[in-house]
Amino acid sequence: RKMKTWEDYKNHVKSIDAESGRNIEEIEEIAAIVSSMIERRTALGISQRTLAESCGLPQSSVARIESFKTTPKIDTLVKLMHPLGLKLQVAAL
Repeated sequence: RKMKTWEDYKNHVKSIDAESGRNIEEIEEIAAIVSSMIERRTALGISQRTLAESCGLPQSSVARIESFKTTPKIDTLVKLMHPLGLKLQVAAL
């Protein structure tokens, strides 16, 4: 069977390994949050350095988060979102 899309691949992984399927979903959710933060920071014309300074973080930490080299903890996400005018919300699935 030939897989054509990312969705096909995810469904295949979920069908053979539920835990890996959950991991993929978690990674996608984190990527969506970080991508939204990058879009907002860019739209506001704020540099990584300025954002980092306003949060008391090193610029390198913001760069690692934005390049998906590290997964931020929830408190770091909240700290970064505040100066961007963003808020983390919980929604039922």
